[in-house]
Amino acid sequence: MSFVGSNNKKVDSWRVFLFFGIMIAVVLFYVYRLFSMQVLEGDNYLAAAEGNRVKELSVQTQRGIIYDRNGFVLARNVAAYNIVITPALLPEDEGSTQKIYRELSKIIGLPVNQGDIEDEETVRNFTPCFNDLGIAEIVYMGTTNAPFRPIQVSCDVDPEIAMIVREKVSVWPGVDIEVEPVREYPTGQLTSEIIGFLGPISAVEADYYEELGFVTERDKVGYSGIEASMNEELMGLSGKRTVEVDGAGQVIRDLELPIAPVPGTNIRLTIDTRLQSAAKTALINEMEFWNRRLPEPQFNNGAVIAMDPRTGEILALVSYPTFENNRMARVIPGYYYNQLQEDPQKPLLNHAISAEHPPGSVYKMAAAIGALNEGVVPTDKKLFDPGKITIVQKFTPNDPGVPIDFVCYTYKDTGAGHGDVNFFEGVALSCDVYFYKIGGGYLDEVPDGGLGVLRLAEYAKALGYGSETGIELFGEGDGIVPTPAWKRRNVGENWSTGDTYIATIGQGYVLATPIQVLLSFATIANDGKQMKPTLIYEQLDNEGNVVVPFSPTMTKDITQDKVIQIFDEDGLPTGEYKSVDPWAIEMAQEGMRLAVLDGTATNVMDGFTISNAGKTGTAEYCDNVAQEKGICERGAWPSHAWYAGYAPYEDPEIVVVTFVYNGKEGATLAAPVVRKVMESYFELKAIDAGLETAP
Repeated sequence: MSFVGSNNKKVDSWRVFLFFGIMIAVVLFYVYRLFSMQVLEGDNYLAAAEGNRVKELSVQTQRGIIYDRNGFVLARNVAAYNIVITPALLPEDEGSTQKIYRELSKIIGLPVNQGDIEDEETVRNFTPCFNDLGIAEIVYMGTTNAPFRPIQVSCDVDPEIAMIVREKVSVWPGVDIEVEPVREYPTGQLTSEIIGFLGPISAVEADYYEELGFVTERDKVGYSGIEASMNEELMGLSGKRTVEVDGAGQVIRDLELPIAPVPGTNIRLTIDTRLQSAAKTALINEMEFWNRRLPEPQFNNGAVIAMDPRTGEILALVSYPTFENNRMARVIPGYYYNQLQEDPQKPLLNHAISAEHPPGSVYKMAAAIGALNEGVVPTDKKLFDPGKITIVQKFTPNDPGVPIDFVCYTYKDTGAGHGDVNFFEGVALSCDVYFYKIGGGYLDEVPDGGLGVLRLAEYAKALGYGSETGIELFGEGDGIVPTPAWKRRNVGENWSTGDTYIATIGQGYVLATPIQVLLSFATIANDGKQMKPTLIYEQLDNEGNVVVPFSPTMTKDITQDKVIQIFDEDGLPTGEYKSVDPWAIEMAQEGMRLAVLDGTATNVMDGFTISNAGKTGTAEYCDNVAQEKGICERGAWPSHAWYAGYAPYEDPEIVVVTFVYNGKEGATLAAPVVRKVMESYFELKAIDAGLETAP
């Protein structure tokens, strides 16, 4: 077979067959692909098309409000007005669009053109409202990502500006006002250490929150304080819309009945904002009073906590210095956060619950109760305090040892001690030598090694030292209650004789947080019943109905529960436990009452009309800050100030602890703050009672 062209040249038959073969192969290929796409893989492509057509949208919920015990708002949601532009709705005419940009620029003060969108880093780090771009560049970024999605051009604008822009919406197609909820803290830094602040959902938690229906670029979570610890309750649940969208992402219609969002739970705290203000003011004023009398300020770090020992309700919790959480409301400013992080006073650290310091003489109450309960010494036995005693420092039983002096605080000033001291005087005068002797023993005066470190640790832990209290705040410290096993494990040395003596007065390796000290005194004030400290009074729904009522939690009663481990003569645990005799608690209370009447706190509490009891604490320290300043001189170390007190003495309803870093004497700087807080408490109580009885 052959074909003849117009020029009478023949075309080879194999070429014709090849051409038709290729044509048939192409047709068969497309027939197969069509069959495969529509029949074999039809369901997959249908699902993909449906996925592009159907979208699930998250409907933002409302975060719960935080109140104090009297209903005063501590955290709420307020409306923030954002200027937004939907790129796809702008005029097609470039000139009209530019005119809108120029007119909008004059109102909001943002340039039309600014920044470089060709810069990869600028594009990668682009965030609406928080960038260095102009209006046109921001809209361009929005056009690239989702033209039918409004993009924020200017955020949190003044309401008056928002109203001006809203009036122009009809003549500015594509421009609109978006109302966004923003967290506001009416009390600011007064309660910031308690309330905390919000921040964006981190990449680590993104999957978790997205599964719950939250949006990482929109929703926020708690970063500290109650906002963090009660985040799940406060966040609520996002709603959901299943919608149909076109190819550009514009919503056409709802395909299913929308699921409404569930507002977060409102929370009422145990805090009394008025008492919180009084406590913070008292602490700051007291430190400033003494700072003004010194060549340079020395006191700028401390904590105050007040609690009802009967229920565990925290009435005030002050950590100073602190931060302004309203500055974190929309975004966490990098420069401000870095400033807080680099501040040596650590304002982001909650000093009331996280800072661990030697407790000093406030820790003596553990030794006092332990010595009575173990029969180490009767209350009326006089122990002689010459101002200084010498003991043999040993690290092992066969160690010949070396003599080492232990002095009472009076010896440094007068060269003498308190003389003959019984139990009540030992507590009231905070006599170091008395506690050295009952803690570690002394010759025939207190035989058999006194209370000893193992039993001391048991009573300290029973009062609340050495473990977290469980308060509803993250980052709580657990302190240190040292034992020989602890020292070998953490220091790599044997326990020494001297370690027991200094541990008895809350020095050496002993560390405690202010809230642990508070809990220990609350336990004593409450006759041995230890209540869990709490900041949460009740939880309410969006209509104000109580959904989780307040219920005090007693963690233990040390006079009933067997919480004290018993050791044999060789210091080995027997496996048996015992409780604390109520009489020992009562004697400790009497000793602290005498401290106010005729002891270390007499002067500062003079004239206070409400009967009260307390204990001063002056704790020597040598941390990294003191070492850098070169003030760690043996025999003259710097000291922290502590004071813990409660009132009324007969039926305690408030216990207060104050700690001042480098505060010198507890009676001088810490005790006056406690008095002022207790005075404020009873004044507020009288005011509230008057309001309740007023016609």
